[in-house]
Amino acid sequence: MIRVRSFQIYLFFLISLIFLSCRNSKGIDVSNIDLDIKIERFDQDFKKLDSGKLTSQTNELTKKYVYFFEDYIQGMLSLGNVKDTSYFKNLRTVLATKDFKELQKQVDHVFSDLTPTEAKLTDAFRKLNYYFPKVKAPRVISFISGFTVQTPIGENYVGIGLDMFLGADSKFYPGLRASIPAYISRRFTPENITPRITEAFIREDLFEDSNKNKSLLDKMIYNGKVMYLMDQVLDTEPDSVKIGYTDKQLNWCKQYEGEIWAYFLNVELLYETDYMKIQKYLTDAPFTPGIGEGIESAPKLAIFTGWQIVKKYMEQNPEVTIQSLMKEQDSRKILGESKYKPK
Repeated sequence: MIRVRSFQIYLFFLISLIFLSCRNSKGIDVSNIDLDIKIERFDQDFKKLDSGKLTSQTNELTKKYVYFFEDYIQGMLSLGNVKDTSYFKNLRTVLATKDFKELQKQVDHVFSDLTPTEAKLTDAFRKLNYYFPKVKAPRVISFISGFTVQTPIGENYVGIGLDMFLGADSKFYPGLRASIPAYISRRFTPENITPRITEAFIREDLFEDSNKNKSLLDKMIYNGKVMYLMDQVLDTEPDSVKIGYTDKQLNWCKQYEGEIWAYFLNVELLYETDYMKIQKYLTDAPFTPGIGEGIESAPKLAIFTGWQIVKKYMEQNPEVTIQSLMKEQDSRKILGESKYKPK
């Protein structure tokens, strides 16, 4: 049984990163928190497989990576059941494929050293632990997915599909336009690793959405709380990277924030529960149809708006802690006490 719960698809100097891990810009001292992220290079171990020694080598990988190995073979590469060695035939085909070897070579080139990424992830998870002490250092495993998954959350691990972070100008992505359009692959950059891992962990492990089948306002506030928490633990990251916008899209949202809010009110969408009617304001796209001129608008406008509402709520209620915010399930209360009225 595949245990992966999420297939969500997200040059600093090391000295600077280590400094940031000790004290963030908000003055939160996390230097004494005993939590360190070390990325396990499954991608490096996988490329060492010898077609003539698969039985012994895959047994070793199973022992070392436990559930991840099963999820990888069965769920990500779809090679067959690991309990039946007949999958070896498909595995040998993958190992011998020219394109896969070329992909491995490019991953090795771009990610020869993941130490800076480890430092950034350590900083983010220490801050998560600061606010939520039960948070432990997750097991982080890097791999090559064959462009199928980016940041899977599985049984006791968080994965990094390195081939989904090669850089927006990677030679591999244009050939994937049918399945991965350019507006998505433009975010397949190394600097997106930490924000996407952090977001996936928050959404899947810490605060899974409990507002399924509820109103657009509920979904706005849930997403706004996720974004606000990301603000606290990724305080050095640009807002555009956190939400996955281009600078132009973020500036558009800021410029038309009042009009966006007026639109939601005028078409009476806040309490709409029909997902088919509200999904276009929550999911990724090149733009939001029906808003703005032509294709100039930004996508995910409900997420952006929810983010602004939650930020305003926390400004208006300085006594509210982050822990209390994340527990609060009354979306109407948060909206009302935010006094959100963008111009």
